[in-house]
Amino acid sequence: AGCGGKEPEKVLRYTAIPDQNTTELAQRFAPLTDHLSKVLGVAVEYVPSRDYQASVEMFRAGDIQLAWFGGLTGVQARAAVSGARAIAQGEVDPQYYSYIIANQETGLQYGESFPEGIADFAFTFGSESSTSGRLMPEFFIKENTGKNPTDFFSKGFSFSGSHDKTIALVESGRFPCGVVNYKVYDKRVAEGKTDPDVCRVIWKTPVYADYNFSAHPDLEKLFGAGFTDKLQAALIGISDENLLSALPRKKLVPAKNEEFEGIAAVARQLGMLR
Repeated sequence: AGCGGKEPEKVLRYTAIPDQNTTELAQRFAPLTDHLSKVLGVAVEYVPSRDYQASVEMFRAGDIQLAWFGGLTGVQARAAVSGARAIAQGEVDPQYYSYIIANQETGLQYGESFPEGIADFAFTFGSESSTSGRLMPEFFIKENTGKNPTDFFSKGFSFSGSHDKTIALVESGRFPCGVVNYKVYDKRVAEGKTDPDVCRVIWKTPVYADYNFSAHPDLEKLFGAGFTDKLQAALIGISDENLLSALPRKKLVPAKNEEFEGIAAVARQLGMLR
């Protein structure tokens, strides 16, 4: 995995895709780090990652042995590392969805059918490697209109980098429309950070599988055979919601690679997975 001759110290290093404010994430993962270290009896360290692709790269290089990925980054990372496996996901993750949001100035309203009207406005996705902020929304745009974003959005489109930023851009009107993962939006509305009248949901996508913890095969080399199963059990056994608030999830359930085949198929179709 790593290069260099010296024996690396045995530390379980993990990261998470920075789908929200990066500095906050590091602090919010501290309780989970401590908990896993105690339960597993090994040193555990959270390693912040610069952006979505950096987290995939760190996993590919073996710099981290565990990562909280989105659906797309997960399939990309596992495709790059033979023997890598998805081991846990939030209870909500097999039934994930995105919101298309619009500033009130657009006059667009919530509807059950795909909002064709967004074609006339500048649009922002989240990160280019985001499942809920790019991959699946792009798939649904294509499925509903037969067009890719370049042809569909007459005023152009952009990538904000994270869900928080997408919401801020739409709320301020800098981008009249955008797409965001439902959990980040709902949480911001619940905390009073986002006004749902100004930055409104106009469409909810069909569901798809999303976030997951993926384990690197190096874990077995570092900590012995069967360690990945122990780690899976430790994650699924967490009953204190505070430990999972950084994700943010209430409970984790088992995951396996096969559950993300749908995401992989869409990614290949859109040229985001070789």
